[in-house]
Parts: sequence; C-alpha cells; structure tokens
Amino acid sequence: MASEDRTITLLRHGETEWSAAHKHTGRTDLELTPDGEDHARRAGDSLAGERFAHVLCSPLRRATDTCRLAGLGEPELVDDLMEWDYGEAEGRTTAEMAEDVPGWTVWTHPLGQGELVEQVGERADRVVARLEELDGDVAVVAHGHLLRILTARWLELPAVEGRRFVLGTAALCRLGYERGNRVIERWNDTGHMR
Repeated sequence: MASEDRTITLLRHGETEWSAAHKHTGRTDLELTPDGEDHARRAGDSLAGERFAHVLCSPLRRATDTCRLAGLGEPELVDDLMEWDYGEAEGRTTAEMAEDVPGWTVWTHPLGQGELVEQVGERADRVVARLEELDGDVAVVAHGHLLRILTARWLELPAVEGRRFVLGTAALCRLGYERGNRVIERWNDTGHMR
C-alpha cells in the first residue's frame, strides 16, 4: 500500500452540450463547450503549484481535453475511468426516461443494454486498487457518475451510494487519509469558475 501522506485529486471534465442539457453522456465522445474549456483552464489555475506523481485520465475526449487544458501533463489513459455505459438512456435526460418508467433514475433502475451500477463499481474498485499501489500525489480526470461511484468505493460504501455525492462539471475534489481511514478532504469545489 502507498503512503497515506498523499492525496488523490479528482477533476470532473468541463461542460459539454449534453451535460449542460442534463443528458446522460456515457460513451458518446463529445467535445467541451467554450465554457467547458474555460472552466478546465480555471481548474488548472487553481491547481497551479501542485505536482502530481501520476495523472490518470479517461480516454474520452471531454476528459483528455480537460486534462490538457488544466495543464496536468501527459496522462495515463485508463479505460476503467470511462463514464457509465447508459445504454438506452444515452443522450436522454432523467425526465425523458421517467416518461416511460415513472420514478426512473440511473441509480435505481436497470439500463437496457447498459451497465449495472455494480458493474461500474467493479471498474471503480480496480481504479481504487491502482491508486493504493501508486506512490505520490495523483490526479484523476474523469466523469461525473464514475467519480461519484469511485468516491463511494474509496469510502468502502456500495457503488449505489455515489448518488449522495453531487458533482458539477469542472469540479475539483480531494480524497485522502486520516488515521488509516480513507476520507474525503474536499468535495465539489467549483470556486474557480466564478
């Protein structure tokens, strides 16, 4: 296990047209909006002076562009950091899905042709195991639901408990340790976007 005297910084990708419209954006490889690009740069400004021994990133363009614009250097692309495969919900809002299935949420209903929350949790577990092996501070650039589930698993909670962590676009978070326990040190910080 790596030293507990280190942090894991999470950065959600900047805004896309679909995230601005609250559409589920899993594997569709969208680019950032101009605002999303600006917010990624501002996130990088707020991280100025921090040095990361490792940068892990989803291979989807909205994440890699956020990583580049934030000035985090050349990342290691990790397929397990790709966003939830939403299947039939891809490109649709929760309200649109609820028209067909009253009360529908991504957290509580199966996704036709998509991943189960537990499957996303298994991917997050592999990332957590990798984070535990790495020495030094680490930056992780990925997606909203994936990072929420990753945080739940970091805290040893079921993957579905990611529903309790709101996470805006270009938000910064920090995971760490306290007395041998994995903890959240900072969450959903979007102060750099003001």
